Amino acid sequence: MGGPATAFPSIIFYAANREEMTVTADHRRLLDEQGYVRLEGFIAPARRQRLADRIESLFASEGEKAGAEFRQETGARRLANLVDKGEVFVECILEPGVLAHVGYVLGPRFKLSSLNARSANPRSEEAQPLHVDAGAVADERGYWVCNSVWMLDDFTPDNGALRVVPGSHRWRRRPQDALEDPQRPHPDEVLVTGRAGDLVVMNSHLWHGGTANRTDRPRLALHAFYCRWDKPQQQYQKALLRAETQVALSPAARLILALDDPANDAMSTESGRSGFMR
Repeated sequence: MGGPATAFPSIIFYAANREEMTVTADHRRLLDEQGYVRLEGFIAPARRQRLADRIESLFASEGEKAGAEFRQETGARRLANLVDKGEVFVECILEPGVLAHVGYVLGPRFKLSSLNARSANPRSEEAQPLHVDAGAVADERGYWVCNSVWMLDDFTPDNGALRVVPGSHRWRRRPQDALEDPQRPHPDEVLVTGRAGDLVVMNSHLWHGGTANRTDRPRLALHAFYCRWDKPQQQYQKALLRAETQVALSPAARLILALDDPANDAMSTESGRSGFMR
């Protein structure tokens, strides 16, 4: 699908020309072996606060419709289509350090699949089953989904932290096809905890899910989800973004959103659904 590389510049090329980036040998090892890596203190405090404030204002203004462009979830507040809702979000999908790590997983040609926020409700027993994003199983080309989790609050053992099964990204199986009950704890799962401002890049073929938030405060994260260039987006960005938003985007943003890619248009006529819904 698509044209030659000269007609479709790599995302990594755009990012590398903004600033020098490397994925360290240790991070490559963690992505290869464990399926995820946590970047400590990646989000500057002022930036984290801008993101949190904008997200909370959107929750207030959208009310019961919050997340309706994608999905709503019992036990959590959601927002969707965030590229259309502020430059502060556009900046996130072009973050060079994130793109470098995503490119290590997916290769140099990839695009944004969706940009959503999720706030786990306090005092809740609701938790996600183990799932892989977009129901994805690695194919003959290799991995094709990768997520970044921007921790806007602390992730603790009690407030809805991410659980993962390290190494499961290499199994080429979905938990719903292998487990009697993906909702139950897995014997090999671990919790991914961290401080507000940390960021996790995760090979989304990794079995993972959000846990219950039993504290008195919500737990907020931003999810910038990417897919390989030859796969449909989870949320077809060209159909969601207002004309005025599209006109104002930089060439790099248009590229990562696949706004000018006829092949993406052809494969993205149906909206995607979250992997743990499949």
